[in-house]
Amino acid sequence: MSVTEPGESGEGGSAAGLRWAGLRWEAPDPVAYQAAVQPGAPACVDLATGERLTYEALHRRIDRCAAWLIRCLDVQPGQGAGGRRVAWLGRNGIDQLTMAFACVRAGAVFVPLNWRLTVPELAGLAADATPSLLIHGDGFAATAQGVVETVRATVPGLRLVDAESVRSAQEGGEPVTGLPPRDAGAPSIIIYTSGTSGQPKGAIHTEQTAFFTATNFALLNRVDHRSVFLCDMPLFHVIGIVTICRTTLLQGGTLLLSPGFDPVLTLERMSDPALGVTHYMCVPQMAQTLRQQPGYDPAKLSRLVFFGTGGAPNPPALVRRFVEDGVPMADGYGSSEGGTVLGMPVGDLPRIAAKAGSAGLPPASVRLRLVDDAGDDVADGEVGEILVRGPNVSPGYWNRPADADAEGWFRTGDTARRDGDGFYYIVDRKKDMFISGGENVYPAEVEAVLLELDTVAEACVIGIADPQWGEVGCAFVVPRAGCPVTEQEVIDHCRSRLARFKTPKRIVIADELPRTASGKLRKNLLREQYRSETAL
Repeated sequence: MSVTEPGESGEGGSAAGLRWAGLRWEAPDPVAYQAAVQPGAPACVDLATGERLTYEALHRRIDRCAAWLIRCLDVQPGQGAGGRRVAWLGRNGIDQLTMAFACVRAGAVFVPLNWRLTVPELAGLAADATPSLLIHGDGFAATAQGVVETVRATVPGLRLVDAESVRSAQEGGEPVTGLPPRDAGAPSIIIYTSGTSGQPKGAIHTEQTAFFTATNFALLNRVDHRSVFLCDMPLFHVIGIVTICRTTLLQGGTLLLSPGFDPVLTLERMSDPALGVTHYMCVPQMAQTLRQQPGYDPAKLSRLVFFGTGGAPNPPALVRRFVEDGVPMADGYGSSEGGTVLGMPVGDLPRIAAKAGSAGLPPASVRLRLVDDAGDDVADGEVGEILVRGPNVSPGYWNRPADADAEGWFRTGDTARRDGDGFYYIVDRKKDMFISGGENVYPAEVEAVLLELDTVAEACVIGIADPQWGEVGCAFVVPRAGCPVTEQEVIDHCRSRLARFKTPKRIVIADELPRTASGKLRKNLLREQYRSETAL
C-alpha cells in the first residue's frame, strides 16, 4: 500500500505516499466550496468567546492565516510551505480550526498537541515532529516555552508564537495567490496516538484520508447542511480535528467548538433550543456521566439525530438505557490511523437496541477482515483481529515504517466478532486479552457486565498472575456518586452473568481510573500499580 518517501521538508521525515487506486489528485477545500455555495450560512461558533463565523468569513480568515503562515515561514513567492510542520498547543477554538485549514492551503503540516501532557512528554512529540513553529493558546505560554527550551538542541529552528499574536498579525493581510496545488496524498496532519501502552506515534493523515473519513462519517450518521455538531472532543484527537470538524464543514453544517467537556455545561448546551444541537459524540464514560447528571432530561434531547460514542466499546446496558429514553445513541469504531471504520445505523432505535454492544457496519469505502494469529479469516461469531483497508486509512507513521502489509491491510491490534447480519462487535485490544485456566478472557466483556450495575460509574479489568490458573481478572471499580458498592456485590453480579473463569478474583474499589485525554483507559498504569502493591 505504501512507499516510504523522504519528508517534503527535506529534513528526512518519513511519509508514506499513498495514492488511492494509483491516482494523484489535488486536495479538496471544503470551506472554499461552502463559501461559494452558501456564503452566509453559519460555519462555526466558538463557545468560549462567543465568536461566530459564516462560511464566507471563515474562508477569508483561513486565507489571511495562510498568508501569514507563508510570510512567517519565509517561503519564496509562488511556493508552498513544503511540508513544514506547525505545532499547536491549546484548547479547542476557532483560531486552532483556522490554522489547521490554513496549513492545508499553505502546504504545511498541522500537528495538534495534547495540552494535558507534561513538558517532557510534549518535548518528545516535538523532537519527533520537528516543527518550524509552535503556536500556543491562552494559558499555555509557560508549557510551550518549556518545550522549546527542552528541544533547543534537537529542533534548533523552532519558533514560539502565541495565538493572539497570530490573529493580530492577520488583520488587514492579503491572501497569497499562485501557490502550487496541494497534493491530496501528501502529509497534511500528524495526530499522535494516545500512547496507552508505550511511546505515542504520529499517525499521518492526508487530505485524501481526511476527506474519506469525513465522507464515511457523514454517510453513517446523517450529517448534512442542517446539522449542528457540538464538539467537546479535543482537536488533538482524530475524532475532533477530522471526524467532527471535517465532516461538519464538508457537509455545510454548523460546528460548535467547546474548550472541553463539562458534564453540566455540555448537557445544558445539548438541551438548549437556541443552539439546536443535532449531533454529539463522546466516549462511553462521558455518556455515562451525562446520564447521571441531575439535569438529564431525555425530552430535552429530542432534537438529536445522532448521539455517538467511540474510543472504547460501549457497554450494551448503557446503550439500552439511552435507547429506552428515546435518545438515538449509536456506537462506532475508529482509530487515529483508520479514521471512521464502523458505525451503527442512525435513526432505527429498535435495531440499535437489538444490536446493543455492536459498533455497527463499515461505510461504503471501508473494507474489513477478521483474522486469526496465522492471518486466516475467521468465521462469523469467532474472534479475530481487525484488519482495515480503504482510502481513509493513514499511509503510515511519521519517522516510522508503515504498519500495512503489501496489500494495504492495516493491523489495528483490536479484536472483534461479526454476526450473521454483518454487524461487528468490538471485543478488546488483542494485547489486553489474558488466559485463565486455558480459556481466553476479554476484559471488555467483563467491564460491560460490571457497568450493568447502576451503582458503578466506571470499571476496568486487567489480567494478573495466579499460581493456580496462570492468570485471573482484577477489576477496578469506581462507584457512582452516593452509591456505595461492596466487593461481594460486584462478585455476585459477575457470577450471575459470567462463566466462573471470567469472574474477577480480585475487586479494587477506586476513586478514579487513569485515562488519556481522549478518554481511553490507561491499563498499563493500573498494571504498574498492581505490581507495585504486590511487591510491598
